[in-house]
Amino acid sequence: MDSPKLIPMRATASDREVLFDVWVRSVRSTHTFVSEDDMHAFIPLVQKYLASDGSDFWILRSDEGAVMGFMGMSGNKMESLFLAPEFHRRGGGRILVRHAYSMHGELTVDVNEQNATAVRFYEACGFVVEGRSELDDMGRPYPLLHMRLKDSALP
Repeated sequence: MDSPKLIPMRATASDREVLFDVWVRSVRSTHTFVSEDDMHAFIPLVQKYLASDGSDFWILRSDEGAVMGFMGMSGNKMESLFLAPEFHRRGGGRILVRHAYSMHGELTVDVNEQNATAVRFYEACGFVVEGRSELDDMGRPYPLLHMRLKDSALP
């Protein structure tokens, strides 16, 4: 259930380490299809991404101040949305999606097709599949679904 007190805040450079920790724990929990070799290959890329100025990062903290998760935006594209495993299924993802919608209206996201839970989450938020790529952005065999939020579909 969403808490009205939970408001995403812009992440700062000092948040990068905790964002990386959330990413690692979330991916290990949800991306069981990713090989250990690929996981190790992704680590320096994710660290570089989190340190970049090219994305707009938003962080969500619990009422107690714990980092629940984060979202990275590039224009109207949700480049990343990761929740700490202990905060899965507690409304944080939907809060982040609503925040992105409040900033941009039209939203797109690419989701690993093999991450059925994430696909269902985005569909429940009102996203529809508009396309598919057989390989991920790095040419690895992790098919991506290209999704777009239907007009005014966000519940």
